[in-house]
Amino acid sequence: MRNLERPGRSPVHAPNGMAATSHPLSSQVAIDVLKAGGNAMDGAVAACAVQCVVEPGSTGIGGDNFCLYAPNGTDQVVGFNGSGKAPADATIDHFEAAGIIKFDRRSPHSVTIPGAVDAWSQLLNDHGRMSLQELLQPAIAYARDGYPISSRVHTDWTANKALIAAEESTAHIFLPNGEVPKVGHIHHQKALAATLQSIADNGRDAFYYGDVATDIVDYLQSKGGLHTLDDFAKTKGEYVTPITTQYQGHTVHECPPNGQGLIALLLLNVMGGFDAGSEGPITTKRLHQELEACRLAYRARNTYLADPAFADVPIAHILSEEYATRMRDQINENKATIPPADIPLTRHEDTVYITVVDKDRNAVSFINTLFHGWGSGLTAPKSGVVLQNRGHGFSLERGHPNCIDGGKRPLHTIIPGMLTKNGKVVMPFGVMGGEYQSFGHMQFLSRYFEYGMDIQQAMDLPRMMVDPDTGQVEIEGIVPEVIRNELAALGHEIVNPARPIGGSQAIWIDWDQGVLTGGSDSRKDGCAIGY
Repeated sequence: MRNLERPGRSPVHAPNGMAATSHPLSSQVAIDVLKAGGNAMDGAVAACAVQCVVEPGSTGIGGDNFCLYAPNGTDQVVGFNGSGKAPADATIDHFEAAGIIKFDRRSPHSVTIPGAVDAWSQLLNDHGRMSLQELLQPAIAYARDGYPISSRVHTDWTANKALIAAEESTAHIFLPNGEVPKVGHIHHQKALAATLQSIADNGRDAFYYGDVATDIVDYLQSKGGLHTLDDFAKTKGEYVTPITTQYQGHTVHECPPNGQGLIALLLLNVMGGFDAGSEGPITTKRLHQELEACRLAYRARNTYLADPAFADVPIAHILSEEYATRMRDQINENKATIPPADIPLTRHEDTVYITVVDKDRNAVSFINTLFHGWGSGLTAPKSGVVLQNRGHGFSLERGHPNCIDGGKRPLHTIIPGMLTKNGKVVMPFGVMGGEYQSFGHMQFLSRYFEYGMDIQQAMDLPRMMVDPDTGQVEIEGIVPEVIRNELAALGHEIVNPARPIGGSQAIWIDWDQGVLTGGSDSRKDGCAIGY
């Protein structure tokens, strides 16, 4: 339990249902859906649609989605991969012939076919109680009638002002009068409201066929993109079998590649072999171990992780105890390692994570993203759809497992998580922050289980991570100076992050008491709400 004399948040407790998101309007909509008779999946989709409006830099219908779902409180966790693919013509042969060796963030080649709307539709058809038409109404209302700009949203908006300003169709919507809307001011997205209404009226096909798809394809082709209407028509997410590891007496479930959940499980395996110690998680010794494990695990990620339909990803080998032991043995307790220079690395940033649990204990772990803030910075002018830049996750190195190819999914950073024990689901959880997410899953779970912190404390503690691009260690400023200096003496190059690192939400299910306990990261604007 936290010190109540200090600023902070307490966990939220409720008996019936709960939602935890990174925006209060989103959390409230999910609760409204549960009270109206919807289940957890209904609440998650409605909440996510709202966030696609009120957190426009973090997520949108021009992005992708992954989901883990535990029906009726069981441990029979269902996975769904709603990440989009590269256009059919986006082959390495094409890019080599064109002399393209790197994708600029604003390049149309960084845009893969958005998978989110298809994912929502399939998940609702199979696991929801309410229609997409009903569930999109709150998002439509906020886009049409306006929504207030919240503090973290404003911070992210300001950080991306130059990107937004560089594209007329994006600036027209998101820089009214040439400026970032102020905190508390109302902003509208009229074109997006009309697009969402079309999807509500006509289903997911309204996005993948007809005017919306034509608007996106024509716009991208005008910039040299390889996207076609046929690429949109063929878009379809798929159910996947979650991958797991054992940690602190629980089974941890993650979506398999092309997402980086595999690396979260690897990090848990590696760190689970260390003595946690009795001095807490914010010590020089513990942080050094975590940072060195981070360097090694992310090297494995960038070496092996790819779309398994195109490459042999050695999942069993990476999750083996032998592999985790070999990684631990490479960690020098007295010296920081140098990250390898010969492995292609990419950087990733913005996402929203949502978790909802209903009275029947259906549990949803749901994540939706544009990749970087405002994705590619490209917005289809008629439909108002901001387009992600997930193509940045591809390698342009011929022969690399993650090398771009037509119809291939890129390496993805977004990863929903789920915990089960003794045949029941006990906690849907997730961490935002792109690159940080795998490392963040390990930090959150280890602080919760190994150091006995409550669900909110485990999120609020200071965060850090090795930047895979530079090898620098980003450490939030609240880490004591003495620890920063000691880590520097071990060879870590310490820098301050540009913004708070990531965000997170989780809901713990106490089956004995019949109580849900939720937490929502104070680094974001959101909250956990229960009833």
